[in-house]
Amino acid sequence: MDDHELLRLHVAGNPDTFGILVKRHRDRMWAVAIRTLGEPEEAADALQEAFISAFRRADSFRGDAKVTTWLHRIVVNACLDRIRRRQVRQADPLPEDEDRAAELAGPVEEDAAEVRERRLDVLNALKQINSDQRSALVLVDMEGYSIEEAAAILGCAPGTVKSRCARGRARLLPLLRHWQTTRGGSDDSDLPSKTAAESVGTE
Repeated sequence: MDDHELLRLHVAGNPDTFGILVKRHRDRMWAVAIRTLGEPEEAADALQEAFISAFRRADSFRGDAKVTTWLHRIVVNACLDRIRRRQVRQADPLPEDEDRAAELAGPVEEDAAEVRERRLDVLNALKQINSDQRSALVLVDMEGYSIEEAAAILGCAPGTVKSRCARGRARLLPLLRHWQTTRGGSDDSDLPSKTAAESVGTE
């Protein structure tokens, strides 16, 4: 069954189909949550809140978009709500269990020490930029969504997503400039998106 059918059956009272939908998409939703929030506990809580919200609000899904777009929007909103609640601090500390945070942020690669350091740098840098810019960068540069798809998920115009990505990359550049030496002298303007996507993983 496709996603629309699973959601339709859930709304009709089937007790199993929503669980199937969650299992099908939870890994990618988790990737969005951990990369947006940067902390496993926060991400897990946000994801749980998002799935509960989706479970309860399934009858509000109009069917004019992909179910994954609808789910992503709920997850992103849950993450942004958490960011707003903790904005009394400029930048949160990294998770105490840094090894686990790096593992959850992306796939394991050959040079584990360098990859771990780079991933943590990216997660920490992302925490220091505007939450709207962060969400756009996570979806476009890390998750590989098109500008139009990200706009549908975020509920804004494609031009707004482009602007947020451009501003976010400009903010990330000085925070991640030290990784440029590993890029063989690549153009500075391309550094943030490549570093973010490749360091944290693009599953």
